[in-house]
Amino acid sequence: MAEQQVSNDHVDLCIIGSGSGLSLVNDDLGDWKIVVIDDGLGVLERFGGTCLNAGCIPTKMFAVPAHYAMAPAEAAAVDTEVSFSGIDYPALKMRIFGRTDGISSAGLSGLTARPNVEVIFGAATFVDAHTIKVGQRIVSADRIVVAAGSRPRGLDLPGFDDPYLQAFIYTSETIMRLAELPRRMVILGGGVEAVEFGHIYAALGVHVTVISRSAPLLRKLDSLIAEAATEALAGRVAVRLNQQVTGLEPEVDGGVVVSTVDATGIEYSYESDVVLLAMGRIPNGDQLMVENAGITLTNGGFVPVDEHMRTPVPHIWALGDVCAPKMLKHLANQQARVVKHNLLAERDGQPLVATREEYVPLGVFGHPEIASVGATSADLDRAGIPHVEYIHEYGWTAYGWALNDTGHFVKLIADETGEKLLGAHIVGPQATTLIQVLQFAMTQQMAISTMISGQYWIHPALTEVVENALIGVRRAARG
Repeated sequence: MAEQQVSNDHVDLCIIGSGSGLSLVNDDLGDWKIVVIDDGLGVLERFGGTCLNAGCIPTKMFAVPAHYAMAPAEAAAVDTEVSFSGIDYPALKMRIFGRTDGISSAGLSGLTARPNVEVIFGAATFVDAHTIKVGQRIVSADRIVVAAGSRPRGLDLPGFDDPYLQAFIYTSETIMRLAELPRRMVILGGGVEAVEFGHIYAALGVHVTVISRSAPLLRKLDSLIAEAATEALAGRVAVRLNQQVTGLEPEVDGGVVVSTVDATGIEYSYESDVVLLAMGRIPNGDQLMVENAGITLTNGGFVPVDEHMRTPVPHIWALGDVCAPKMLKHLANQQARVVKHNLLAERDGQPLVATREEYVPLGVFGHPEIASVGATSADLDRAGIPHVEYIHEYGWTAYGWALNDTGHFVKLIADETGEKLLGAHIVGPQATTLIQVLQFAMTQQMAISTMISGQYWIHPALTEVVENALIGVRRAARG
């Protein structure tokens, strides 16, 4: 059989990845020849990146009905009787992936309709600093943007590589497309994915066990927030902390058994129909052979970039999970805007702009919602930075009375003067929305006194819990 001939092409811009990197392609670069290279996501090889196909968007479309499953308990707190009959899983899944798959297909069609753009499907690897190989295609480019994303972290333990047991092991890229709901699910991990999926599948009626090697869940967040989140989830699912997974075996009745051990040497076993690996993600730079381009990955496996999102090789840029330890879609989108500006600025002889990533907010869409931005108390203690803290509970505000809320709060951390906000952490209803005004003020370096008096706080909206927390942290600084 004759060997397939290698095709060689030259372009102005090569983009590796089909997530946030796609936002670079619009009429501003209409006079550039552009190639987009994408390996597809998961077994279905969906186009459009993780967020659209297996991340932020479908998980939140699952999380909303999961929230409604909590309605009877919330209604009972305000003397109202509401019943919950269950979630129509087939219809829910059809609606979610009917939407996201449609967007994926439409996005690909719109991209390929551009006369200056070609999409190549396959795994990209660097040949040298200007050359990319994809199967039998060779593409040379004046500029390259690495936006190749990340992948779920696996487990190198006995049983997890057993071909028979692979049918029981899922990641965030596969779990949401289950044909039928399992009766039992073990989630391995203690971060955002573990908390969100625990919330979702518990609401869907699955018996969920979350196993984390440390304590509490979400331990990278402020300790009070993490403890509150752990307690809330433990009220709905089985949460097992400080246990190390040791292996996976087949169960006699057709499922699997997850084995663990705690710090004292006590061994445990958990029977399950499905095991979800939710132990974080690995940046995909190691799959691109970036060393051939003169780039050395960081110790964490990330593509190194400067404040302009440029790698050590001047014509190669990077954005998103492949270069950012904070693997967040809104951060990737902002980085894409910076890269886009700088590509045009360099072309036009204009100054480059830099990213500002000191105040990147995080949202966790569990029940309750969680949001965080800036420093934690532990961060500041380790750095030896003097600070003051204040906690304001939802239940101390008028809307909190309406909710008859208990246990939810805003925690603010300020400098000693009480004028500079260093950190904001919220657990409770609408947390991911309430955090936005605080993140904006921190980014704009707005004084706390200005935040308080420089605007109208709608009464009696839930935003008053933020207003009162700001007043409280300023008073705390003044003794």
